[in-house]
Amino acid sequence: MMKTNQQKNKQNYQMLLFCRKIGLSIGYDEDNNNFKICRLPVCKGIAKFYYYAYVLHKYSIQGKKWTTFKDILPIPLRYCCGLLNEDSSHIYTIEGYNSERYKLTHMKVRLSELIGHIQVSFPFVMNYIIQNNQQPKNEIKSVIQHWVRILKIRLGWIDDFNKIIIKYAKGFGLLTVLQGHDSTVNSVRFSADGLKIVSASYDHTVRIWDVTSRRLLQIFRGHTDRVFAARFSPDENTIVSCSGDGTIRLWDIHTGNEVMKLESDSNKILDVNFSPDGKYIVSGLQDNTIRLWDVHSGIEIKQLLGHSRDILSTQFSSDGKMIVSSSSDKTISLWDSQSGERLNQFEGHSDRVMCAKFSPDGKFIASCSLDETIRIWNIAIEIEWKILKEHSHHVNDIKYFPDGQTIVSCSSDNTIRLWDVESGKRIQILEVHSQAVRCVDISQNGNKIVSGSTDCTIRIWDN
Repeated sequence: MMKTNQQKNKQNYQMLLFCRKIGLSIGYDEDNNNFKICRLPVCKGIAKFYYYAYVLHKYSIQGKKWTTFKDILPIPLRYCCGLLNEDSSHIYTIEGYNSERYKLTHMKVRLSELIGHIQVSFPFVMNYIIQNNQQPKNEIKSVIQHWVRILKIRLGWIDDFNKIIIKYAKGFGLLTVLQGHDSTVNSVRFSADGLKIVSASYDHTVRIWDVTSRRLLQIFRGHTDRVFAARFSPDENTIVSCSGDGTIRLWDIHTGNEVMKLESDSNKILDVNFSPDGKYIVSGLQDNTIRLWDVHSGIEIKQLLGHSRDILSTQFSSDGKMIVSSSSDKTISLWDSQSGERLNQFEGHSDRVMCAKFSPDGKFIASCSLDETIRIWNIAIEIEWKILKEHSHHVNDIKYFPDGQTIVSCSSDNTIRLWDVESGKRIQILEVHSQAVRCVDISQNGNKIVSGSTDCTIRIWDN
């Protein structure tokens, strides 16, 4: 249980409850007298700690007030509470079972004996205290703060537990809904500072939104068919968009004017992205080609050939040296952006590969497909590393979080899901869109998610 003062005179409480594979976050707003309950994932590391219980605060619904129990010590017994007496000389246990499964209704333990037991049986606990300059009088408080079940803890678990709490406890919640598009929102992207969003829609428009005020800032009109993608340039002065009308258009963010139009023989252009230095544009076309363009001159400088069907996504690596593409031919290709040579091809999906993205460190590629799976590929050893399965319909878009440890995906099952990369487990589901979720992006600080849907809305999620 945590108590925070988010605003003056506003009291907020949050409790985390875990039992086997179920976790709950229960938030209470004292001023408004209401609860907010969210289900949390429980990772394998703590799922086995289900034979313990302890209380920090008790809420009386009738009295509408909290009672705080101080000096609570979790102890290595099952179904019990541990309380430290006022002079800190003894610990009292209430109810519970011991390791022999004998029921205990009350037990008194001398504190000095417990400390001695910890020093002998768990020297790494005391080493942790000493290394962090804790005084003897704070020993028990340190144990309480950092250890849930003393007899179940292994060396090094402190850091792991902290990561678990930071990573899973809060979760994302819906912040706001942006409305204005008249048809499917097929692309959304944050600006580098996370303060703006650019969206592209089948209503033929590109729009810029202010995240803080939730206002529509700009509408770019000019495309004569569905707009499939829109991106900010690295310097954030320009927007690039592509459309079923066979054009790529560049727009001045400040004036709202179209400053350049690149045409491709009436072939639908399904995706577009800037290079990291902003000098080039890579595009994926319906005619099975990937084309590179010089931003300054507007000239097509290279075609990458190898896919046998339309190109659904393209992306430069963070250093600009490689390009990853995905196609309706069910494959992902890796290209040298300078020579245009195909470096590798990854096969495994059984249907169209809607999207492929580099990991932040450039060592992996994550892909998603109409086959309802997400796959992670190791570039160096050229293998499929993991398959993530849980979506019940087409997976339309994916994105790595900036730390590379989490992936977010969206699907025609109307959900957005967050995945732990290392374990391959889903860690959160966001379910608010009423129709297929077509696109998703993450702010560079990892604190916000934006999604676009066939329901014509854009939703922003906050951590």
